[in-house]
Amino acid sequence: MSQSNEKVAVTPATHPAPPARFSHGVRKGNILQVAGQVGFLPAVEGQPPTPAGPGLRAQTLQTLENVRSVLEAGGATWDDVMMLRVYLTDTGHFAELNEIYDAYFDEHLKEAPPARTTVYVGLPAGLLVEIDALAVLG
Repeated sequence: MSQSNEKVAVTPATHPAPPARFSHGVRKGNILQVAGQVGFLPAVEGQPPTPAGPGLRAQTLQTLENVRSVLEAGGATWDDVMMLRVYLTDTGHFAELNEIYDAYFDEHLKEAPPARTTVYVGLPAGLLVEIDALAVLG
């Protein structure tokens, strides 16, 4: 992907179409914003989006992989991420999320971890976590 100042939508082939008029990611120059991703399994044409397992672990790991897919499609890696925002539906999931998060990034980061904010929100039925990311390339 070239580094122009044109704003370009980033949509991995594995992602279902967004439910409204937004992009899974947008890159302009060396900035890549990944929209909030949830734990949907890779898209299957003609089928509605399906969340990964009912539990927080499966959904968090799939959500992180969905964020990673957008990062890669936009020319970025986890080491380019400056900020992650995590949205949880249940305050009781905070400790478990941190365990999953720490283990995941122990494997996927070579540089300092990104900054992070966690907030509590309502998500569509069956979804427990949403994550967005801001990356700066080069």
